[in-house]
Amino acid sequence: MKSIIPSLCFPDNNGEEAIHYYISVFPDSELVELVRYPREELDIHFQGMTDKVLSARFNLNHQPFLGTDGGPYFQFSEAISFTIECRDQAEIDYYWSKLSHVPEAEQCGWCKDRFGVSWQIVPDNMAKLLVTDEQIHAMMAMKKILVDELRAAGAGNQDEPGTVGTGK
Repeated sequence: MKSIIPSLCFPDNNGEEAIHYYISVFPDSELVELVRYPREELDIHFQGMTDKVLSARFNLNHQPFLGTDGGPYFQFSEAISFTIECRDQAEIDYYWSKLSHVPEAEQCGWCKDRFGVSWQIVPDNMAKLLVTDEQIHAMMAMKKILVDELRAAGAGNQDEPGTVGTGK
């Protein structure tokens, strides 16, 4: 097996817009290939899809993705999300500002973009910031992850390694 590549089926037939938006958000990203639906009279399944994205291959920060316009039959769900592990709060803030467009979907670093795709925007050391019950409780109250607040919630922690979340 060469690799596992996520494939996104855009239910609002706005895949090309989404792909170009994601390429503008993530560094080292590019559109590799885009194939459009042919004339709709060629097949009943192509009705209303002329010039929409039949297949696209693109890279976001060197990660390959596939995309297609699929119509309203297939919807995105929070059951699948993409995790962005960030170096620092500034990077969290950047991606949050670009990808969080549905306030009611925000919780614990999770957000949903304007195309319906769910993201988890977290620090790359998230596990180390969730050692105590207090830190976990603080995270559960957050929408966007605030690293300094998680650190403050864990200040004075006397837990030993291996006692994650015990609050001892």
